[in-house]
Amino acid sequence: MVHVFIVASKGIPAKYGGFETFVENLTARRMNREIQYHVSCMGGEETAFTYNDADCFRVKVPFPGALGRVLHVSRVLYKVESWSKAHPGKKVIVYILGCRIGPLFGRHARALRRLGVCIYCNPDGFEWKRAKWNAVAKRFLHYCEKCLIADSEVVVCDSTTIEKYVLEAYPAKRGATAYIAYGADVDQSGDSADYQSWCDALGLREDGYYLVVGRFVPENNYESIIREFMLSGTKRDLVIVTDARRGKYYETLRAKTGFGKDQRVKFVGTVYNARLLAAIRRNAYAYLHGHSVGGTNPSLLEALANTRVNLLYDVAFNREVAQDSALYWSLEEGNLASLIDEADSLSDQQIAALDEASTDRIRSTFRWEKICGEYERLWIGQGATAGF
Repeated sequence: MVHVFIVASKGIPAKYGGFETFVENLTARRMNREIQYHVSCMGGEETAFTYNDADCFRVKVPFPGALGRVLHVSRVLYKVESWSKAHPGKKVIVYILGCRIGPLFGRHARALRRLGVCIYCNPDGFEWKRAKWNAVAKRFLHYCEKCLIADSEVVVCDSTTIEKYVLEAYPAKRGATAYIAYGADVDQSGDSADYQSWCDALGLREDGYYLVVGRFVPENNYESIIREFMLSGTKRDLVIVTDARRGKYYETLRAKTGFGKDQRVKFVGTVYNARLLAAIRRNAYAYLHGHSVGGTNPSLLEALANTRVNLLYDVAFNREVAQDSALYWSLEEGNLASLIDEADSLSDQQIAALDEASTDRIRSTFRWEKICGEYERLWIGQGATAGF
């Protein structure tokens, strides 16, 4: 039996977020019964429970904010050390999601290795490049990345572009990386019973809107998407599913773009109901994806799986995932506006061809069953390499 501890997600059951969705599927779709998953979760009370046949344990976040998250991961790793000491001879792998443990990781890595634990990490794209961070935060996060990668036996990359970066930036890791993407499901179920009510409440209709789903951060190019959409001649709406919170970034966008004067632009808040969100994607006319940082983005996979037409910001990450199953835009003024007008004019045959290509891309490369199987082979293979 190989015991795999998955550390640094918010935990399961998943509500929102790429890492959480990944852990939910990895545990739910376990095929090899020689693997036992242990999942750390954030919580106010330190309790244990079973979910998807995984051993889940809540660990308190000592206080809000980034430092609280760092200390939370450190506390989780202390618990993994304690478990390993209490179960000598067990085969243990720790898989750390994200880099924020950074400067505190060295001590944990040395202690875990003494206990025979194998350490994996997923650096989660270029977190330190995100526009929301100031210069000091970016330097700190870059340093965190260096710390985590240096002290991990295996670096798992969810994009070949990320893997290439890791091998170039950290040549000592040659032979110690693995590419495994995120996954998605092609949703063939009927529409959520809530979908029509959702449309009615917002004055929307099936096939009558372009859709954006993602974190409300500058590097997802909301300003360009909104500005260009407003320049286009489309009669459809722009539906933005995100937690805008009417904060500083929202007000900045309103001032820069004037979207408050365009009734087509609709911020509709978050949607946590998975079936409703799938129906929203499936019934959109097209999906707009502006993510500029990261690897295999979960919201992009869900769009390719369920939305017929996808208009993607043209960067290596998005090209790698969608290939020729999508249309691409740049930040050049007027480029996206023209593409939206072009998309509005697509024939039924052209739409069907794009839909088939994107769905086939998910089925052939990004099915959750395939992704979870690749992880299971990685766990078992590394166990053999480590002498388990």
